[in-house]
Amino acid sequence: MEFFKIRRVIPFMRYALVFNVISLVTFLLAVFFLATKGLNFSIEFTGGTLLEVGYQESTDVDRVRQALEKAGFKAEVQNFGSSRDVLIRMHPEKGRTSADTSQKVMTLLKAEGKPVELRRVEFVGPQVGEELAEYGALALLVTAVGIVLYLWMRFEWRFGLSAIIANLHDVVIILGCFAFFQWEFSLPVLAAVLAVLGYSVNESVVVFDRVRENLRKMRKASVPEVIDSAITAVISRTIITHGSTQAMVTTMLIFGGAALHYFALALTIGILFGIYSSVLVASPLVMWLGVDRAQFVKPIKTEKDRNEGAVV
Repeated sequence: MEFFKIRRVIPFMRYALVFNVISLVTFLLAVFFLATKGLNFSIEFTGGTLLEVGYQESTDVDRVRQALEKAGFKAEVQNFGSSRDVLIRMHPEKGRTSADTSQKVMTLLKAEGKPVELRRVEFVGPQVGEELAEYGALALLVTAVGIVLYLWMRFEWRFGLSAIIANLHDVVIILGCFAFFQWEFSLPVLAAVLAVLGYSVNESVVVFDRVRENLRKMRKASVPEVIDSAITAVISRTIITHGSTQAMVTTMLIFGGAALHYFALALTIGILFGIYSSVLVASPLVMWLGVDRAQFVKPIKTEKDRNEGAVV
């Protein structure tokens, strides 16, 4: 399906070195922010106190969050099940036990004049947070290895290596943005990062598949010309796919509330850089690594070759 068709091949590979330098600088900046500022982990990773409270009527979670912040509490507030049930995650504080925290929070909420009851209090230990961080890193590693193996088997090792470099480039930039702005890194954000890995590799596969096809069809064209033709041919599909996905993610970003805000934000960054990396990072890397038509096109045997083979 195409909304439009570009007749003239766009020479992307003419500026491949410029794009790769921009990518390298952006990547190094993201690594720098991760190393110096670090991620602002949520309660799932740091530990803390979890409270479930119930109101007799619908309540505004933003109002609850603002009341807690004014009192000096660092908390995550979201609806749980219905608009009358609220889940509050409190970050750990030195010298304050879980019981003290829950008591002070309930006193603060009752002072607003709305009937509210405490239904559940749980303490999330830092050990659980460490395990989640380890499992999250393991999930990223397994996903990355799986992508490399898949592309290696489907195409060729140069394609697999290029794709994983481009995809990890997207992941590091997402993490770098969260480190620079100190946005909260939670389990939904980790899920978004894993989704971006799969989403980016899908675009890379589409481009690589067209590159492989063109290497077989365009016998007289150079490798840069083959890659330019492949990228130009899938532009319409890229705009439709990414435009539709971004429309859905933007809806979550605007109307999803605090619970989905950083999840949608991570997806937005991942989608934008996913387009860039698949087209302007992975494809030039394939070219730099020395992809060649001979790797996909079997040489035609002449009558002399057949005779020599028969004699042997």
